[in-house]
Amino acid sequence: MPEVIIPSTITVHLGRPKEAAENVTVPFVDYIKNVASSEIYPTWPESALRANIYAQVTFTLNRVFTEWYRSQGYPFDITNSTQCDQSFEYGRDIFDPVSRIVDELFNDYIRRIGTFEPLFAQYCNGTTSTCDGLSQWGTVPLAEEGMVPFEILQNFYGEDIEIVTDAFVGEVQQSYPGSPIGIGDTGRYVVTIQNELNRISTNYPKIPKVQIDGRYGQRTADAVRTFQEIFNLEPTGIVNKDTWYRLIRIYVSVRRLSELNSEGIRLEDVSKQFPEPLSVGSRGDGVRVLQYFLSYISAFNDFIPAVNIDGEYGSATEQAVRAFQRYKGLNDTGVVDEETWNQIYYEYRNILESAPSNEGQIVAQPYPGIELRQGMSGESIRLIQEYLSFIALYFRAINTVATTGYFGPGTAAAVRRFQSEFGLTPTGVVDEATWNRIALIYSDLQTAQSRTPEQAPAALAQNAQ
Repeated sequence: MPEVIIPSTITVHLGRPKEAAENVTVPFVDYIKNVASSEIYPTWPESALRANIYAQVTFTLNRVFTEWYRSQGYPFDITNSTQCDQSFEYGRDIFDPVSRIVDELFNDYIRRIGTFEPLFAQYCNGTTSTCDGLSQWGTVPLAEEGMVPFEILQNFYGEDIEIVTDAFVGEVQQSYPGSPIGIGDTGRYVVTIQNELNRISTNYPKIPKVQIDGRYGQRTADAVRTFQEIFNLEPTGIVNKDTWYRLIRIYVSVRRLSELNSEGIRLEDVSKQFPEPLSVGSRGDGVRVLQYFLSYISAFNDFIPAVNIDGEYGSATEQAVRAFQRYKGLNDTGVVDEETWNQIYYEYRNILESAPSNEGQIVAQPYPGIELRQGMSGESIRLIQEYLSFIALYFRAINTVATTGYFGPGTAAAVRRFQSEFGLTPTGVVDEATWNRIALIYSDLQTAQSRTPEQAPAALAQNAQ
């Protein structure tokens, strides 16, 4: 995945995604000022305003970073439809308090600790609609109680978040290399394809594992062809623009699925039996299973919002059910009758058949909170040496290092080579951005390697030479 960059401009579609409407390109900072002025009230306490603006910036960056619309072939980054994104009224007046805060915060964003990409910072107004994210009106009493913006965000998104400050502002390039990739091609783009295929194949085991060596051979072509068959693309074995962006979308989806908190519900314990009609006010195990189904489906279907698995059928669960009913052409009642239950279950099973579990996923340790540099020693140094040495098996430009727990010249050289390979400034210092990128690559490669064919160890040994 590319570096998180704050785009200097953003293209907004003035309508729903498939609706014929004008696209406008505006400075990113002006877009956020417009959204904030359209979504919230300048008379709210400043802590509430800041919390909302953090969420709006982060939601926007998630759309840009994951290329959510671009990957579907749309020529824009985000829409102004509140059913899909957030309100944007082209040409509207901007509130002075909002403008001042946005100028300060537009290049700060939220992410989960130990992750890299901007959080999918869902939010709603908290009055006419509710969701599993920030409540805009709900920020006001919290601010009045004396909570600072970060505490307000933790209240809605959980305590395992952090705010990245002063992110780089620049031009965001689309990730597609510009021409199809096939047998005989080599290089960084091939490495990206192979890494994404292996991560996806952990959930879709019909896709054969491939050696991550940057060479597009027959096995990579076969894996691409299987991917194309599963996702209804022309099975050419060549990565054209449609396949490239579908790979990104599914890669993002399986990573989102891996973070799904099932609250103790195991796949083998899930029952397909219809319990009883479920609607707002219902409680119990039947509701928990329903919420699990919906959250699982939502990881692969952007039309269905995720819900908390709490066993209480509230308005957020009702909205997800209504979205599913519309998606399947059922009566939009918000009530789960037997037909709706069966359709939800069958949709879940269709995904489950090719994505049976997330068992075996390897998760690296989160950033230790201090920069690691030459001359230091300790457990965090040992971990980063372990991660780098494993990554070096796949990326020849990175040298392996001894796992000593001491940050010597060899470790600094490996860090610099990693930073150069992945578009970071080659300082040789493991700052937060470098740690998180190392952890992300290590986690994906370890997860894929845990289910690699038997010939992988020999291939890795050859690649390390």
